[in-house]
Amino acid sequence: MKLIILDRDGVINLDSDDYIKSPEEWIPIPGSIEAIADLSKAGYTVTVATNQSGIARHLFDEFDLAAMHQKMCALVEEQGGEIAGVFFCPHGPDDGCDCRKPGIGLLKQIESEFGTSVSGAPFVGDSARDLLAAKLAGCRPVLVLSGKGALTRQACDESELAGVEIHTDLNAFKEALLQPSC
Repeated sequence: MKLIILDRDGVINLDSDDYIKSPEEWIPIPGSIEAIADLSKAGYTVTVATNQSGIARHLFDEFDLAAMHQKMCALVEEQGGEIAGVFFCPHGPDDGCDCRKPGIGLLKQIESEFGTSVSGAPFVGDSARDLLAAKLAGCRPVLVLSGKGALTRQACDESELAGVEIHTDLNAFKEALLQPSC
C-alpha cells in the first residue's frame, strides 16, 4: 500500500488563529483538492491526521467537524479522487492524550485501520509538531510552506529540519512525487 498522511489546516485548507469552526470557514488552499485527487488517482491511499483542539475548547463540536470533513471529501471526490480516512484528535494541549500530535496516536490509528505500517510514508505538514510526529513514527517528514509552514521553517533549527523535504505547498509536493523518473 502506498500511503500518504496529510495534516489538514494549513496543508489542505486555509488556517486561522481563530480556528476553522464551520464548513463555511473551511476554504481549500488553491490546488490542494486537485493534488489530493491526483495522488489518489495515482494509487496512493491518502489519509488525514489532524489536531482539532477547537472541540475541547468548545468552539465547535464533532458534528461541525464531520460537516467540514464531508465538504473536504466531497470536493476531492468531485475531482475523481478519494480521501481514505480522516483521523482527528479532539483533545486540548493539556489533556495528556497520545493522539495529539506530536504524539503518534493518530498514526497508530491509521496503521490499525489499514493494517499497514506508516514507516516510510510521506507525512505532509506545516508545523514542527507534524514534523516531530512524522519522525517519531518513522514517516518521511515533509514540510509545506503554506499555512504556518514558512514560520515553522524560520523557527526550526538545522537539526529539526534534517531529513525534511520542503515544498511550497501540497500541489508542489504532489508534482515532485509524481514526476516521472528519468
